[in-house]
Amino acid sequence: MQYRFRSSWVWTGLLCFLVVGNLPLEALAQNGRLVKQEVFADRQGVLRYAGDRREARFFGVNYTVPFAYGYRSHKALGLDIKKAIDADVYHLARLGLDAFRVHMWDVEISDTAGNLLQNEHLDLFDYLLYRLKQRHIKILITPIAFWGNGYPQPDERTPGFSSFYGKDSAVVKEAAIRAQEHYIRQIVAHENPYTKLSYRDDPDIIALELNNEPHHSGPKSKVTVYVNRLAAAARSQGWQKPVFYNISESPAYADAVAAADVEGHSFQWYPTGLVAGRTVKGNYLPNVDRYLLPFLDTIPVFRKRARMVYEFDAGDILDPIMYPAMARSFRAAGFQWATQFAYDPMATAYANTEYQTHFLNLAYTPAKAISLLIASRVFHDVPSGSSFGRYPQDSVFQNFRVSYRQSLSEMNAPDAFYYSGSTATLPVQPATLQHLAGVGSSPVVQYEGTGAYFLDRLGPGSWRLEVMPDQVFVRDPFGKAAPDRVVSRLQWNSNRMAIELPDLNGPFRIRALDSGNYFQPAPLEHQFLVRPGTYLITTRETEGTLPNPVPGTSVRLTEFAAPASQTGRIELVHFPAAVVSAGKALEVPVQVLGADTTAVLSLELRNAANQWKMLSFSRQSPLRYTVTIPAEMAVPGIMNYRILLQAPRDSFYVFPGGESGNPYRWDASNFQAYQVMVAAPGMPLELFSAATDQSQLYSYNTDWKSNTIQYITTETSTRLVYQARMAKPSTTVKMGWQLYIDDKLPGRSGELPAFRNLVLKARVTGVPEVPLKIALLTKDGFAFSYTVRLTNTFDEVILPLDRFVSDSALLLPRPYPGFQPLYFAAGGSGRLQLSDLDKLEVSFGGIDAAQAYQVEIESVMLKQ
Repeated sequence: MQYRFRSSWVWTGLLCFLVVGNLPLEALAQNGRLVKQEVFADRQGVLRYAGDRREARFFGVNYTVPFAYGYRSHKALGLDIKKAIDADVYHLARLGLDAFRVHMWDVEISDTAGNLLQNEHLDLFDYLLYRLKQRHIKILITPIAFWGNGYPQPDERTPGFSSFYGKDSAVVKEAAIRAQEHYIRQIVAHENPYTKLSYRDDPDIIALELNNEPHHSGPKSKVTVYVNRLAAAARSQGWQKPVFYNISESPAYADAVAAADVEGHSFQWYPTGLVAGRTVKGNYLPNVDRYLLPFLDTIPVFRKRARMVYEFDAGDILDPIMYPAMARSFRAAGFQWATQFAYDPMATAYANTEYQTHFLNLAYTPAKAISLLIASRVFHDVPSGSSFGRYPQDSVFQNFRVSYRQSLSEMNAPDAFYYSGSTATLPVQPATLQHLAGVGSSPVVQYEGTGAYFLDRLGPGSWRLEVMPDQVFVRDPFGKAAPDRVVSRLQWNSNRMAIELPDLNGPFRIRALDSGNYFQPAPLEHQFLVRPGTYLITTRETEGTLPNPVPGTSVRLTEFAAPASQTGRIELVHFPAAVVSAGKALEVPVQVLGADTTAVLSLELRNAANQWKMLSFSRQSPLRYTVTIPAEMAVPGIMNYRILLQAPRDSFYVFPGGESGNPYRWDASNFQAYQVMVAAPGMPLELFSAATDQSQLYSYNTDWKSNTIQYITTETSTRLVYQARMAKPSTTVKMGWQLYIDDKLPGRSGELPAFRNLVLKARVTGVPEVPLKIALLTKDGFAFSYTVRLTNTFDEVILPLDRFVSDSALLLPRPYPGFQPLYFAAGGSGRLQLSDLDKLEVSFGGIDAAQAYQVEIESVMLKQ
């Protein structure tokens, strides 16, 4: 849903202030110019529209293509960057966003003295602002980044003042400050050649954040002076819009920053840490249950300052549930601007090379993109200061729902129905719906494809349908990035769709709208095949002119943007089960890309009893195939299988590995196989093994200088042991870790009720004993713990599950900024059920000891 804005025109040149109640004049006079200002900060620190003084709020993204790696990567592909910007901005509008922010790379558009350079980077940025403006997307300018322009590559040699002085020196050296003042004066007065407006005068540029993530040092008084000097430089050129300054990057200087003459303060939120190097799995909704603002109690003036979030993201997470929950918590904390970092350009999102730990794009992460659309509505619809209880109580709020168990975000309102995955929820008022968007199926749209789709009502019996290509993750998108490492792949398929809306209750026709789309769907009983593109659906001859753009949006009827099908080698995506119970049938699902519908898939199985079997897959959709391994083949031990794909003309591909060629030829050399452990009845279920899980732990350590972690062997074990050494133990020094364990349980789900004990194999050395707390965390955020006293004996310690008690849990990876909560206790009451387990937590320390000690853990398992 697009939000439009009213504005107020005032003549500049006035020398006095007009006060209505406690509200200041919307804009000030400057040499007789006519200034249009849409947003101002009132005396209580609330951003308001100048026309009717409603509370203003804006939600969107950062986007970097005019600068740094975004620019270089597009150049390397030989792309027309302006056309790439057009396509990306269209998708931002398609997702209902109305806010844009990015730190401008001053190193690329300035020299050492702070002179603004008129170059291609600035031109592309101006063009981007022009296109955003056409889509009614509001803009916040952050002119100084301090960063070099290299990441993820090495920095280039650049002429800017930040390149010369560096991030830390730039905020303290007089010459550097003068360069910044000079630079900001030029930025404010710079005229955009595409809009013919200066940044100062453009009504769609609504605020200024002076710089990006400053690292302050030295006397606090000089910090206040620095901020005031930069703000004064902007205002000297007629800037009268709100000025923001970061208060969370250097929280020790928060009071000094708050003492400066600015209208607001900027914050960021990375609640799951950054750069894990892999997809972070598990329920992290507790990490975003609230945004803590300690400055409200410690700095009185802060209560009267506007609040904005310049960057946020749930790093390394694919689940499409985090953004709506974060938007809810932002509104509870009184934020009025929030921009995700960073939206991936469509041209390079296939490899997620720009920022490895972030991944968001409508084509390549469709479910996350729809969740961002839902989050935008959350941010605009939820009143400031709202409270909905503690998670999981707040997983349903107003018209919204987030479900970790279903990997689903959902908005169900009278005007709009949005869902990030398949849902059984019925729309609250189907007859009044104006907009639908989703991935998967719902009671009103059944769709077998994997891409996103949009339905917008144009009038009675008339809808616009937009369908994106199918998408599959073929590699972990948060692993080490490289331009030739495809992580998300698209395929243009013809997929079945059925639409059941009151407005389309009779026979309807469909015709393509976007240029070059000659596909002609033929509806039969509301069901039809559809390819990616934009379509008009009507129940009768359309009378008159169709609305253009689509009502409530800036989307035009015939617009469409999507990458072409990615041709290349055949790929098969499959994740084998870790462990399964003996005597139980096992379904094996796979996704196949690059093969046509004539491909034949087979599973070649050999079990622990050396029995062999060939099974045939059945095709469920254009991309998805399944086969079931019969129960009698699941005998205790290791079960090996490989998957054979036979393409047209007798071409074979063998997985894992994806090698081509007949696997039965005499010189075939691919002996790789998927392996599944088949557990005998009553066998323990291992939740943690130091030998296999060491790379999957998220650690907690209050003293990284003195505490170390390593994996060793001991005199009593041939297996690896996790060893945590505390060199300087005290009551404030603690250590611990969390491990995602939900993926170890489904294969043995039928045996879980029989397990009665958690068994820990561990010891302590260096001191006689030490307390260790072990906790089990559920999918709903509840934690249950048991504290044992480790001794010097390396033996199994039995912890009866019925002795575990309700407790709080660590939030790991540690949320950033560091003043965010470290512990979480779920709202309401829960009970410990093994089928609900999500994570395992171990923590220790917090005691005085005369000497260093080591905690050593070999394994944690469930036993009967």
